[in-house]
Amino acid sequence: MIVITAPTGQIGGRLLDILLDEAAARGEELRVIARDPGKLPDPVRARVEVVTGSHADAEVVGRAFEGADAVFWLVPPASRAPSLDAAYAGFTHAAAKAFTAHEVGHVVGVSALGRGTPVAGRAGLVTASLAMDDLIASTGVAYRALANPSFMDNLLRQAASIRDNGVFTDTVTADRRAPVAATRDIAAAAAGLLLDRSWTGTGEVPVLGPEDLSANDMAHIMSEVLGRPVRYERQSLDDFRAALTGHGMSAAFVEGYVDMMRAKDDGLDDGVQRTPQTASPTTFRSWCEQALKPAAQA
Repeated sequence: MIVITAPTGQIGGRLLDILLDEAAARGEELRVIARDPGKLPDPVRARVEVVTGSHADAEVVGRAFEGADAVFWLVPPASRAPSLDAAYAGFTHAAAKAFTAHEVGHVVGVSALGRGTPVAGRAGLVTASLAMDDLIASTGVAYRALANPSFMDNLLRQAASIRDNGVFTDTVTADRRAPVAATRDIAAAAAGLLLDRSWTGTGEVPVLGPEDLSANDMAHIMSEVLGRPVRYERQSLDDFRAALTGHGMSAAFVEGYVDMMRAKDDGLDDGVQRTPQTASPTTFRSWCEQALKPAAQA
């Protein structure tokens, strides 16, 4: 039995699609935890067991983890949380107890790059995510944290600006190269770990994409794929802070985002070498062709 949290999100949803085919072929049962089961497509609901509720709730995870061999763990965005600890380790506290109580064998979690770097302790959301990993590992469960850089898919939030103005923004230095990954590859890495549970102990599984890219590199590739000029505009951290505040985020989450983006510009994602094991297959160009271009044309 594999339990999937956040099954309607961009990573959890892709993971569920993969496992529906792979797990069925192996005779593996699937169970999902969903706040709103109505967001699951009807054909999916017919093929999985659904536990309704929040996976921060002790009663919900108690029911969901009963008889589970493996769990996919993803903390949903909590932009109004009073603290980063509450949003990550606090959200995970009930599940950590349930992993032990129900003798769950393996857990795969979505986390971030940065462990061991000089800026890891002042990286906002990433620092909180790494503390969550430590909490899960302390239970004794076999645990793999998917250590991710920034997501290509985050650019979909700017599809309208890219289409209408030929502009995308971020806070990083324009020519600083760093890894970037597609969420489809993160989901695929999770699926591989959940289906082949021969691993033991705790550790990280970096998902680095096939190459390091700068914002200027991305602008060049987007221009070629979309057939029109696209340029990068660097946003100051003060302007970034003001924009997040305007969206109603809590002060703790605003500063957590700002600290994370400052840390990324200071080398947060640079600590892991790309190898055949840490690289993931989706190139930024192919992602632009398959995801960004249709979104920009919509």
